Order: sequence, then C-alpha cells, then structure tokens
Amino acid sequence: MEMSAGAASFSVFDGLKATKSPCAITNFECRRQSQLISLPCVKAVSAPLKPPTAVPVKRSKVEIIKEQSNYLRFPLNEELETEAPNINEAAVQLIKFHGSYQQYNRDERGGKSYSFMLRTKQPSGKVPNKLYLVMDQLADQFGIGTLRLTTRQTFQLHGVLKHNLKTVLSTIIKNMGSTLGACGDLNRNVLAPPFPFARKDYIFAQETADKIAALLAPQAGSYYDLWVDGEKIMSADPPDVVEALKDNSHGTNFEGSPEPIYGTQFLPRKFKVAVTVPTDNSVDILTNDIGLVVICDDEGNPKGFDIYVGGGMGRTHRMEHTFPKLAEPLGYVPKEDILYVIKAIVATQRDYGRRDDRRMARMKYLVHEWGIDKFRTVVEQYYGKQIEPFQELPPWEFKSYLGWHEQGNGEHFYGVHVENGRLKDTSKKVLREIIEKFNLSIRLTPNQNLILCDVRSSWMQEISRSLRQGGLLHPRWVDSLNITSMACPALPLCPLAVTEAERGAPDILRRIRKMFDKVGLRTSDSLVIRFTGCPNGCARPYMAELGFVGDGPNSYQIWLGGAPNQSRLAQTFMEKVKLQDFEMILTPLFRAWKLRRMAGEPFGDFAIRVFVFSP
Repeated sequence: MEMSAGAASFSVFDGLKATKSPCAITNFECRRQSQLISLPCVKAVSAPLKPPTAVPVKRSKVEIIKEQSNYLRFPLNEELETEAPNINEAAVQLIKFHGSYQQYNRDERGGKSYSFMLRTKQPSGKVPNKLYLVMDQLADQFGIGTLRLTTRQTFQLHGVLKHNLKTVLSTIIKNMGSTLGACGDLNRNVLAPPFPFARKDYIFAQETADKIAALLAPQAGSYYDLWVDGEKIMSADPPDVVEALKDNSHGTNFEGSPEPIYGTQFLPRKFKVAVTVPTDNSVDILTNDIGLVVICDDEGNPKGFDIYVGGGMGRTHRMEHTFPKLAEPLGYVPKEDILYVIKAIVATQRDYGRRDDRRMARMKYLVHEWGIDKFRTVVEQYYGKQIEPFQELPPWEFKSYLGWHEQGNGEHFYGVHVENGRLKDTSKKVLREIIEKFNLSIRLTPNQNLILCDVRSSWMQEISRSLRQGGLLHPRWVDSLNITSMACPALPLCPLAVTEAERGAPDILRRIRKMFDKVGLRTSDSLVIRFTGCPNGCARPYMAELGFVGDGPNSYQIWLGGAPNQSRLAQTFMEKVKLQDFEMILTPLFRAWKLRRMAGEPFGDFAIRVFVFSP
C-alpha cells in the first residue's frame, strides 16, 4: 500500500496520532479565538503524519482488488477479451471506475441476460450538442432505446452488451464525452447549478466544478488504454489545476505514483462534490461529501467559498449505525486556495476513512466520529493553512427553472420536465429533432430534467409547439406533485433494488393526488416526494417531505419531514408499508395537514411538528 510523502512528526489529537508538539494545540486555540475577536493568527500548521505502515490493517475484499489491479487494468483487460457475456467479480468492481455497472434483467426468468449500464460524467451537467446527438444514437443502436437523466447531472445508457462496450465507450470519448470516474471509489460527477445565466457567480460555480472534476480525475491512463488503445482524447487541464495536482507541500500526494492523489487504493468509498451559489439549492448541497458555496464581494465578484463537509444519503436497513447525514459547515477559504483545500479534504478521507467495512467507509462517518473541529484541524494539516470562519448565508431555495427564462445575454433557455428522467419514444425523438435543428447545447439538472440553452427569441414558438406535440408539456400543465418528485431506476436492472421506484412512481403519484382530492386539498397544494428501490438513497429520499424507501417486495419505509428547500433530513415514520395500504396510511396524514396546518405551512414542516416530534 502506497503512503504519501512529506509527513511531519506530530499531530493534534490523542488517539489519532501521537501528539508531539504543543504548537499544534496552540494553533488550534489561536484559530478558534481569532473567530471570536478577529485578531491576526499564525497561518502555519503542522503537516500530517500518516498512519504507521507496520501495523496490519484489516481491509475489505474490494481494497485488495484495487491494490492488485495495476491502476484499474487487471483483470478487467483480460475479462473483456473472453467470449462470456459477463465479467468476473474483480472486473465488476474495476469497471465501475470506468463508468459502468454489470447488470441483468431481473424481470426475465430462466437465466441471467447480462448487459452493462454506462454513466457519463458531465461537471455541472453541460452536454455539447455533438455529444447529446451521439448519446441519443448510441441508446438506439446499442442500448434499450432510452436515455436516463440522473440525479447527478449525467446520462445513463442501459442494456449495452459486453462485446459492444469498447465501441460505445470509444464513441463517447471521441465525441467530447467521458465515463471515467462516474462510478467507483473516487470523486463522482461534480454538481453545479446548470442554468446558463450570464452571471458571474453562476459562471464561476460552473468553472469551479470543471476544475475540481479535472483535479480529482484518475491520472494513470488505464481508461484510455482499455477503450481507445492508449490515445488520450481529452484536452489539456487548466494551468491552475496542473499546479495544484503536482503540489505536495503538505503531504497530499504519493510521490512518483501515476496516481498522485489516489495511489493504488483510491478512496475508501464513493466521493461526491457539489458547487452552488447562495440561495440556489438545486444541487441538494447538504447531501454531498463536499459542498461549496460561492461567496462574492459587494460588487458581485467571486472572492471565495464557504465549505460544507460530511453529507451523504446511503444507509442499510436494520443497521442503525448506518444513517443519512447532512453536511456540516467547515469554514471559508479564498478562491485561490480552493483546489488545495479540496485536495486536503480528499487526502484526509483517503488516509483516515475506513477500509475494513464498506458500509462505514463514506466520509460522513469520519466527520461524525471525529466531530467537525477535529476533522477541520486534520484538513488544515494537509492544507498548510488555517481555514477561516464560515460566512453567514441566506436561506436556501429549491430552484428548478422549468419553462422559459432569459439567460441575460439576449438569448433564452427552456427547462424541460422529464418524468423520472427517462427519455423514450416520441419525447426522445422530438428532443433530438429540436436539438439537431437549432444546434442547441444541453444542460442536465440534478432533478432529472433537461435544459435547452442559447435559444433565440425567433425560435421559441416553434420549440414550444414541438415539445408539446412530443408530450413534453410546459410545467404549468404538469401536476405539481410530479414536478418535484424523483425516483431511481430500481427494477428491473439495478441489482440492489428490492422493489419498484421509477416504474411505480407515476401510479403512486396519481393515487396521492386522488387522496388530496378526497380530503379537500387544492391542485396547487404540493410536496416533495422521492422514491428509491433500496436504502442507498440515489434519489435522495431522506431529504424529501415524503420519502418512499424500498424495504421489500411491494413494501416501503415511509420517511416524513424533509424541508421543501432540501435543508433538513426526513425521519422514519413507518416501516414495511405495503403498496396496497398506502391510502389507509397516507390519507389521514393529508387530512390532518389540510385541517391543522398553520398558514402557508409546508407538509414537511407540519409532519415534523405533528407526526415526528410530537409527544
């Protein structure tokens, strides 16, 4: 196992590493005092001391596979050459890093018909015109004829057969796309508000997402070796990314390794980053390992970032030591330092996150175990400076920007509502025709929708008419319950699903609307509803006002009390609720909301007040 270089001889916390210098505590106390009285403070902090290599550490089977893979090559390279329709267990783990999951259709009986799901990687959801058209064509030619928009602003292409993988992946790579790092134990797609506003803060958030994605991308080249015979297609990284990647002033890197940040082991588990601007919570900022908020000066120029750390959704049924968690405020850093702080946080999780139990390997558990102050101090060791106090932010708002909006540069964008993110049949065909005819670029949203960008005023009427004819209705004609709902794909292809989500959601939403009608709620009354087929939380159900989490065949946990602006976790209300019993369980809740809510009180706030925390 590789160890990074540049370590110093002392640390801060007993039990983590031996404390050998009183200066470490002094620096910590100085920073905390400076937050209160705004006095100058010493900026130097200790470099990190890595865990001792002589002590044997229990590791999960996946850790061994990663270490022995020659940086994600072996045995995947050999398995891809066999005649079998599937690949072995070790290769299944490795191909995730290349952006693919092995699946089979669980609706079919009498054997497993294997295929692969491919997931692209688009920071802030940006999709060039050329790539969109290619993805649409690949779905028809090599997939199941649909394109799936995900909750992390990417495409998923289902049903690709093993012998077509290289053709599909090389086509994506050669047409301005990538799947590298879309899955696996490393940084996933970096979220940012996709809206194409001509505003400094939005543009800066999107540029930062691009740079973080480049900084944390795998470097060893196995992706290009396997799929395009070693040809690296992508353009060169920005100079500040290259400089930050090479910097090892404080022990963040593995010296001489082809993977300077990740080493042979990569991260203990998946890692998620989001960037946004104040008030805009279209990215579910608090559900990420790292959440960045652009801070501007009085003239609207970006000057730095507030940083949240330690969010995450995944949990396991009947294991109470696993749980969803909101990210916590870490502090503020100037914009010039953001890539170095990102590296410092990643290095902290890399070196101290658990590798023995994958259920407990996300960074949220490290933050929970240590506490935010201890976590901050260790991050500061890798950063080499002290993190400044978190700056106060205004309240969050959920923003979908569906329908027509001005970009601020004389052009418009249109937010297309896509039910559960699944483009298929007529709607898929019509969208392709519009995008191709007007040469539009695309943005994918974190709520499984799609944005048509750079639309001239003279095109708007024709585009609106075509969308309507294709069944892609203006949001004012879509039930408000559907507008804010999300569902993961679940059955039949996801191997983790225990019940329906995407396929079951439309009928459940119709049933809920009938319950609303029965108790006298208005058409405009709505709430955030999310569905997942398992407890992993891909559609972020634990942030919903009403969350359905699969816990058995046609059975769900019900979670209540998330906030409409995704700033509060929901709480478990009931378990093992059968699909056929929803009316019996939910109708009384909606009736109580109708009769007992305060003026303007959202369902989530009401549920927390009355059903969850009431005596």
